[in-house]
Amino acid sequence: MRQKSITILFGLALMLSLWLAGTPLQAHGASARPPFGLPFATPPGPTTWLLGGTYGNTTGAYTNRTIWYGSGQGIHFGVDFSARCGTQVVAIGDGSVLAVDYLGYGSGPHNLVILHTNGYASLYGHLVQRSDLRAGQAVKRGDPIGLTGDPDLTCTSRPHLHLEVRDRTMGHALNAVNFIDADWDMLALTGAFGRGFQRDLDDPRKWQLMQDQPEIYWGGPLINDFAHTWPYDWK
Repeated sequence: MRQKSITILFGLALMLSLWLAGTPLQAHGASARPPFGLPFATPPGPTTWLLGGTYGNTTGAYTNRTIWYGSGQGIHFGVDFSARCGTQVVAIGDGSVLAVDYLGYGSGPHNLVILHTNGYASLYGHLVQRSDLRAGQAVKRGDPIGLTGDPDLTCTSRPHLHLEVRDRTMGHALNAVNFIDADWDMLALTGAFGRGFQRDLDDPRKWQLMQDQPEIYWGGPLINDFAHTWPYDWK
């Protein structure tokens, strides 16, 4: 009887290990905390900054999938933080400056890219002015790196920070929500713009959470050109 119990326990342990081995894990590890911090030194609030739009197959991205987001396979490839122009932005992790105002990465009028020591890269877009940092300059998590701006150059229409997490080649965009240590459920309580996800009615549970949005490759084909969708596609 004892030998049978041991065999059963061993079998259960083996099944559990195989299940865990086949379970998708976050890119930075299953038990580890997300490697990056928020891009602001101040806490969220109506006078500081708020979550404006999340990464992924949002309804706004879907509507503009061939206009604004065609190069990113049709999804919103960053996280937007609403903030007044001139709000200080800080580095989300240790690294060195990879590029300053390289418009090939988009997110004008000014942007900054940091290559992190863990191999990932972060892009800070729609800055109000060129950052004072230089390519190759070392930065630490929490260091000031720039000031928020407005892609429309008005500081009144939609001032915000556009933040991306990519791989070191800059050709692969990752879901920043899974890489930034924050209370995303709390942040998502403010407003509704940009955080509803478009449904593929042929697979309605796909991509409906902030954490399960797809990674994308620049220049790849659209991944959300659904045949049957909701909200209704008026185009």
